[in-house]
Amino acid sequence: MQSEKESWARLSIVSNSVLVVLKIIVGILTGSVSIVAEGLHSGVDLAASVITFFGVRISGRKADKDHHFGHGKFENVAGVAEGILIFVGAGIIIYEALPKLFKGEGPETLGWGLGVMALSSLVNFFVSQKLFKIAKKTGSPALAADAWHLRTDVYTSLGVFGGLALIKITGKAIFDPIIALCVAMIILKAAYDITMEGIAHMVDVSLPDDELATIHGALARQGEHYLEFHDLRARKSGSQRFIDLHLVVPREHPIHRIHDLCNALETEIEKDLPHSHVLIHPEPCDAGCKTCAIAKRGGQEGCA
Repeated sequence: MQSEKESWARLSIVSNSVLVVLKIIVGILTGSVSIVAEGLHSGVDLAASVITFFGVRISGRKADKDHHFGHGKFENVAGVAEGILIFVGAGIIIYEALPKLFKGEGPETLGWGLGVMALSSLVNFFVSQKLFKIAKKTGSPALAADAWHLRTDVYTSLGVFGGLALIKITGKAIFDPIIALCVAMIILKAAYDITMEGIAHMVDVSLPDDELATIHGALARQGEHYLEFHDLRARKSGSQRFIDLHLVVPREHPIHRIHDLCNALETEIEKDLPHSHVLIHPEPCDAGCKTCAIAKRGGQEGCA
């Protein structure tokens, strides 16, 4: 699974490298600021892909004496770094587009620009689609961020394509810097979302409500074998989830029975939420536990 993550991260680097070169060359030759902006956007994506590759590679290392919980948060660091790079890329695009907006300058030729934008959209759609699948399969935030970068590139490339076609139809060159600024706005939104998500995981924000509900559902399936649970805590580090809770069990139960119950609960949770590490702290019920008292009068051992 780790090698699969690295392979697709590597492919993202290769595809972005080719597109950066094509867009910038064509942008310079045609004089289109929107194409150059897309080239810079892809350049930021390339830098992000490199960061993703190394983030994924490091996160796959096993726990050691300095990182007892593994290296998963290197993926979160990579996600934040990618978000910052995207902010920088958007700033460069705005810096390049604003002067041309006021001067009314536009591209000299459009044919090559239309072609490279169409090619960019197709390539990035294919690669981002695969990255989304691998990210979902492995729970990798770095690959998910990289996939969103490329999917954003698909939309912006299509926007530039449409804008160049509009210039060709209307002859209005001013559409070129306007489209470049629209691209920058889309990029800024993506940068904000990616950066905030990475920071959230770095500061141990709880798992989302749907995943907490999944944990509750897994515990409920074994509910007849314990009295109650409390102090449930859950966080994410890279693609790994860390979950711990306190489980109240009848005090008369032997240790081997409690151990088997904890194993069963851990298996239930990990089945529903892959890449989870579950820690359960069993506690005996109070001496005057009503549930156990009722069970004793019925000749049972507390709970089934």
